[in-house]
Amino acid sequence: MSTALVILAAGKGTRMNSDLPKVLHPIAQAPMLEHAMAAGRALEPERIVVVAGHGAEAVRGAVAEIDESAEVVLQEEQLGTAHAVDQARDALTGFTGDVVVLYGDTPFVSGDTITRMIKARASADLVVLGFEAADPGRYGRLVMEGESLERIVEFKDASDAERAITFCNSGLMACAAPTMFDLIAEVGNNNASGEYYLTDLVALARGKGLRVTAVACDEAETLGINSRAELARADALFQTRARTEALDNGVTLMAPDTVYFAYDTVVGRDTVIEPNVVFGPGVTVESGALIRAFSHLEGCHVSRGAKVGPYARLRPGAELAEDTHIGNFVEIKNAEIKAGAKVNHLSYVGDATVGEATNIGAGTITCNYDGVMKHRTEIGARSFIGSNTLLVAPVRVGDEAMTASGTVVTKEVADGDLAIARSPQENKPGRARKLMDMLRAKKARKTKGAK
Repeated sequence: MSTALVILAAGKGTRMNSDLPKVLHPIAQAPMLEHAMAAGRALEPERIVVVAGHGAEAVRGAVAEIDESAEVVLQEEQLGTAHAVDQARDALTGFTGDVVVLYGDTPFVSGDTITRMIKARASADLVVLGFEAADPGRYGRLVMEGESLERIVEFKDASDAERAITFCNSGLMACAAPTMFDLIAEVGNNNASGEYYLTDLVALARGKGLRVTAVACDEAETLGINSRAELARADALFQTRARTEALDNGVTLMAPDTVYFAYDTVVGRDTVIEPNVVFGPGVTVESGALIRAFSHLEGCHVSRGAKVGPYARLRPGAELAEDTHIGNFVEIKNAEIKAGAKVNHLSYVGDATVGEATNIGAGTITCNYDGVMKHRTEIGARSFIGSNTLLVAPVRVGDEAMTASGTVVTKEVADGDLAIARSPQENKPGRARKLMDMLRAKKARKTKGAK
């Protein structure tokens, strides 16, 4: 059976106190909406419809970056969850598969949980996701009879016996698309808020003799984000899970609480990560690498046996081959560093290729930007780039070539050649003492005059 996701992302999030739509606030450096979409992709959905409202254009732009096949529809007035899902009706015209309703501000529901909801559809017409709450508080209660969900009771309407129930409603549902939209058409707004609630589908479905059930998940998966404090707690929860998973997978974290992972970080076993390392999006580190303290990695690939840092920065497009060394205060951007090459000190290598076993001396800069365009630098294998070399791109340095310290390279250095491009040194006998005496005398006169 084909599936579609309807992701509700129209809320303003007043308590966030932000111009940014709530669902675009990041957890682990990705919008919480992206987390919800990623979980839904476990179903390999045929359609994805995001219902936007406040900040719709920003949401539309973010969705296009996350998944260009997803469609965004507008809920102009926020009239409740059933009304929000109904905005996807036209987008899903003719679709007869299952619809799973997700929430853009509930980012931790797992792909496994959503898959279990769809599997439950084999024996039920409508599936609701519930959770056992440590403190049920004011959550809606799921009243079960065996595996049958009899009704959802809101806290304010619940009897004392119903309030004692700890199985609570998460808001997520799965149902065949035609059935869901037929039921939504019958939802009324005769309530204190004057809104159309998706929870009413349970009573309507049972009234038609349809089978309704609930699937349970861990309470932590249903965490909703409504404030900056909750956002911070959610990010902390993500980091705790990511660190635990890394440790369980054989990664050494020397100070786990100081390592920050992105939502998609991949680290192989036997890698060692020292304190205060930050991973941005799009990082893969293979097994047996060493990421030293205070390094920042984003959009890069680090191969087996590579060493990075301390205080290194790998920017998007950095590709480190096996046994490479990237040292302290080195920045690599959109560059391939081939096996055994070393960039150990205070250098910037951008838009470049560095050949196997080449050594880049301290203070080397690839001058890749002319103010308008970026240009590439090609450095061959087993070459030696002297300290404080400036490589003015586009330029090529051949295999087994060298540059002298302080050289400005503006044209090709052939294989095996040595490039020297600096002004001749000239020594002025005794000039240093005379200059310093003159400067000290000048300073003394100024000091006396100031008094």
